[in-house]
Amino acid sequence: MLDLTFPRDLLMTGAIFGVVTFVWTGWAQERPPHWAWRIALGIMGLAGCALAGLSIPTVIRNWTAPTAIVFGGPAWTFYLIMCALEVIGIAVGAIIVARKKRSDLIPPIALAVVGIHFFPLAPVFGQPILYVVAALVTIAAVVAAFPPLKIAARSFWCGILAGPVFLTAGAVSFFAANSVL
Repeated sequence: MLDLTFPRDLLMTGAIFGVVTFVWTGWAQERPPHWAWRIALGIMGLAGCALAGLSIPTVIRNWTAPTAIVFGGPAWTFYLIMCALEVIGIAVGAIIVARKKRSDLIPPIALAVVGIHFFPLAPVFGQPILYVVAALVTIAAVVAAFPPLKIAARSFWCGILAGPVFLTAGAVSFFAANSVL
C-alpha cells in the first residue's frame, strides 16, 4: 500500500492530509444534523492539526532527503499542472452550480475534484495509497450530493465521510515514513 522509497514524500502527505482533515471537518460544521456531530468533527479536526503539527517539523528536518518530485523536473511540472487544473475545476464547478441556484453542491463538487486529482498524482509520487484516497474521497463526494438538505448541509456529509479518509491516510503515511527514517 505504501512505497517507502521516498519517506519525505510520505511525511508531506501526513502534513498535507492533516491540514486537509482540519479544513474539511471545519467546513462540515456548517450545519450538521445534530449538535453532537460538532464534537466528533472537532475531535477529528484537532487530530488533523496534531498530525500536521507532528509532520511539519519532521518534514523540515528531512527536507534534503530524496523525493519523487524533483523541483523543475517533469514530475514537478505535471504536479503543478494538476494543482492548477484542480483549482480551475473547482472554480468552474462552483460557478456552474451557483448560477443554477444549487450552491449546496459546491462542497461535493470541490471534494470530487480533490478526489479525482489524486488518480493521476498517485503514479507521480509512486504511492498506491493515493489511489485508495482518490477512490474513497470521490465516492464520498458522490454520496454527499444526495442526502436531503433538510437533514444536514452537504458540507457536513463531505467532511464526515472524507475527513476520516484523509486523517487515516495521512497518519499511516506519517508513521510509515518515521519507521524508515
